[in-house]
Amino acid sequence: MIAFWFPGDGEEFEYDVRGLLGAFFPGETQVKLDNRPEILPEDCVFYAVPSPDRTLPYEDIKNAWKRRIYDELSSLTGRKLPWGTLTGIRPVKLVMQKLEAGERPAQIAEEMRRSYYLDGEKLSLAIATAQKERSVLARTHGVQGYSLYIGIPFCPTRCAYCSFTSYPLAVCRDQVDPYLDTLIYELEQCRPLFGSRPLDTVYIGGGTPTSLTPAQSDRLLSAVCRIFPTDDLLEFTVEAGRPDSIDREKLAVFKQYPVSRLSVNPQTMQQKTLDRIGRLHTVEDFRKAYDLARSMGFDNINMDLILGLPGETAADVEDTLRQLKPLQPDDLTVHALAIKRTSRLKMEAEGPVKAEVGEEESRAMMRAAAEGARDMGLFPYYLYRQKNMAGNLENVGYAAPGKEGIYNILIMEEKQSILAAGAGNISKAVYSDGRIERADNVKQLRDYRDRIEEMIERKRRLWL
Repeated sequence: MIAFWFPGDGEEFEYDVRGLLGAFFPGETQVKLDNRPEILPEDCVFYAVPSPDRTLPYEDIKNAWKRRIYDELSSLTGRKLPWGTLTGIRPVKLVMQKLEAGERPAQIAEEMRRSYYLDGEKLSLAIATAQKERSVLARTHGVQGYSLYIGIPFCPTRCAYCSFTSYPLAVCRDQVDPYLDTLIYELEQCRPLFGSRPLDTVYIGGGTPTSLTPAQSDRLLSAVCRIFPTDDLLEFTVEAGRPDSIDREKLAVFKQYPVSRLSVNPQTMQQKTLDRIGRLHTVEDFRKAYDLARSMGFDNINMDLILGLPGETAADVEDTLRQLKPLQPDDLTVHALAIKRTSRLKMEAEGPVKAEVGEEESRAMMRAAAEGARDMGLFPYYLYRQKNMAGNLENVGYAAPGKEGIYNILIMEEKQSILAAGAGNISKAVYSDGRIERADNVKQLRDYRDRIEEMIERKRRLWL
């Protein structure tokens, strides 16, 4: 347990304190104290948070104060963090802002190293990613356009690491068609909010969208193309993530519509791990699904990998990349495992799926993934971080030139409004003055159906 106390001021920065404590003491419970205790449990670390220097401008106050806390915690633990004092999820956004202000990469690297204590490897990754993002975003309509996210919250089974809104088909199959009724109604009611603005990307995610039957997929895609202008899309992605949910008939439906990008996700090529985390497919099932998609003409296929899955080592990650190289994916998204509060890995933390990956092993995994991606001719194009990530690392998207996932960049860098339809999804309005506002949809299927007018009204308040 980590107990911390503000003996002076600075409590408005509590979020930053918790972020740094979580980075230096991953997985530990944090308790904020009202005053300094005289007795604490033997296994408890106590930290008295220093007061910030109020003579500086606000952002300088926060950064200088976080550096001081970092120095104290680094001395206490003997550790240095690869991302330094950065605890937010979008480190590349800082670099983007500096590039847009006309700063040179070398100048940015020096400022970031001095201000945030980033190590050289992460600095290089952040700058290279930001430069690629800028070139991809130049193809979009930016704030004048918009993107569409459609959530399908059903899966064959729920994976042990999953924290997304997801309902197993075994118990929810009879709710799929009523859900589609409501979803299509939401799309119809929200389309007028955007008038003649151009639609840049469509992303159908989940859950597992290929949990839908071919007829249900056809119904949804037909509605999307009827309601929205899809002739000039830059990208139309469908997450066909679970190989056990992919077949020729479903892929044939996608080919009837402007679907230009698929995700077919192994997560790992280690069968023992797939069995442990609740994936019902085999490594061979993944290969067959991928080959089927290629044979049917899909020329932009993403794969997701998760590093830090229970029982895996850096050697397993290297083997996974060796197995993937002959397949030549167009896009490889590498996730450092983040154990979320609502995942089975978290709820069964002491059970057979407990994830215990050391910091050095996590970094070795990430290096193996980066080297494997480079060997396949894939380069970093987007990056984000999450709380409770293995090794305090990051998620990175690697892609072949011209195959970058545009929606992925837009959602991370907040350069464009995103209309998000379906249970548990959050719409984001990005205004020309830089302001950003959000409207969320409820997660429960029944609530989504019963309260759909309320969800639509929330979006009207964003865009009308």
